Amino acid sequence: MSVLDKGKVYLVGAGPGDPKLITIRGLDCLKASDVVVYDRLASPRLLRHLKPGTQKVYVGKLPDRHTMKQEAINQLLVDLALEGKTVTRLKGGDPTIFGRVGEEAELLRQHGIEYEIIPGITSAIAVPAYAGIPVTHRDLASSLSIITGHESPEKLDQSIYWDKVTNATGTLIFLMGVAKIGYIAGQLIKHGRSPDTPVALIRWGTRVEQETLVGTLATIEQQVKEADFQPPAVIVVGEVVRQREALKWVEQRPLFGTRVLVTRSRAQASEFADEIETLGGEPVEYPVIELREPEDERTVASIQEALSVAEQYDWLMFTSINGVDFFFGWIRKLNIDIRRFHNARIAAVGPKTAARLGELGLQVDVLPFRFQAEGLLDDLEGKLEAGQKVLLPRGDLAREVLPRELEARGLIPVEIDVYESVIGEGGDDNVVELLENKQIHIIAFTSSSTVKNLFERLRLEGVAEPLKLMEGAAIASIGPVTSATAREAGLTVHIEPEEATIAGLLRAVAAYRSQTRSQ
Repeated sequence: MSVLDKGKVYLVGAGPGDPKLITIRGLDCLKASDVVVYDRLASPRLLRHLKPGTQKVYVGKLPDRHTMKQEAINQLLVDLALEGKTVTRLKGGDPTIFGRVGEEAELLRQHGIEYEIIPGITSAIAVPAYAGIPVTHRDLASSLSIITGHESPEKLDQSIYWDKVTNATGTLIFLMGVAKIGYIAGQLIKHGRSPDTPVALIRWGTRVEQETLVGTLATIEQQVKEADFQPPAVIVVGEVVRQREALKWVEQRPLFGTRVLVTRSRAQASEFADEIETLGGEPVEYPVIELREPEDERTVASIQEALSVAEQYDWLMFTSINGVDFFFGWIRKLNIDIRRFHNARIAAVGPKTAARLGELGLQVDVLPFRFQAEGLLDDLEGKLEAGQKVLLPRGDLAREVLPRELEARGLIPVEIDVYESVIGEGGDDNVVELLENKQIHIIAFTSSSTVKNLFERLRLEGVAEPLKLMEGAAIASIGPVTSATAREAGLTVHIEPEEATIAGLLRAVAAYRSQTRSQ
């Protein structure tokens, strides 16, 4: 087989868990892949960057079982590359630090397969940093050792020269050593470390489950047993551990330890998800809504007819950013000159909607204090006149309050469904599992449609009782209308902002978490 017929393998370090800690080069490799071979230490959120159709192969190892032996993984990479595929082997941390990348690369080399080793941020440094522990410090430690702690005591004694390692460097980092913590501590004390030497264990560092246990070499084994502290964790031994109380920062973030289910459409979810991450939470994107232009002939004809008489409208009223975006999509598609709407005044519900219109060079005449249809009607009092014609570019599931009330006041509302909502697809694959394990702390709804569609999508995925599945998660609703829909579905709404905006929802979520932590 010619080298030109073979694929290529990228051996990529994914970083310690936080998906944003992957390198730019590593992310580029993911996006270019035909197949991704990954394990449990690589964040599943990284998989959202894959191109459509990318094959995903999970080969992760759990404490009680191996999904696939290392030799089989090595051969799998070879077989996939020989099929001409571009393969990314995604590993937690850095692939060269106890990642067995040498074995994988060697077999690829033997078969004449091109490969690249893409370094990652190692958990040995990143995880302590996220716990507020710098692994070196000018006054405390000028050197460090990184040691595997995963082997049996007999193998540890064969691979580690305790008499030399114990005091060779100021800081000792043990990876994968929670189960052997008593033996490790005992050996360090035996070979000269003070029993009072500080020790920290950081579990699931850089992730939403991050948990830190601090003790000394003399006490840490008992503390681990009492706390039932489970792997995976990084062990830090040395005076640098004392820096944690002064430098810990992750725990101070408003949404630390919080996983939020984001149900918005894929196009809108990213901004919301980024803000959750900025506040220290972990968003789980599960778009239950997909927005698209309607294709039904009658709907398209009604849009064409409404836009063909642009000069007749006295008002253009937009109730969402989606309405703005799809409206202008139709304007472009039908080659309508926006100047033909010169007789119309513009009203918008919500500052984001008004801002989007501003980006398009249109200034809003009316922006209500309350960001819903009822608020718009209140602010329009005294500005509306019977006989005026109002164009309402909306979605197919829009509420009927606005057109009904306009008609009651003697105006002529013209509704056009410039977009339609269908049940979304894609997003994190393990949402049902996270809900079953009560690992989703908050479910955020940004519209009534997201409530209805979440129930429907869970049913499509085989969940017989979606309401029961969501028990234990706090429900966050963007406003009264969405809250009413949630309650009708049997949910209890725990969080509702005073201002029905994404920014308001984020503030309310952060305030709720702060309150529940203090209880």
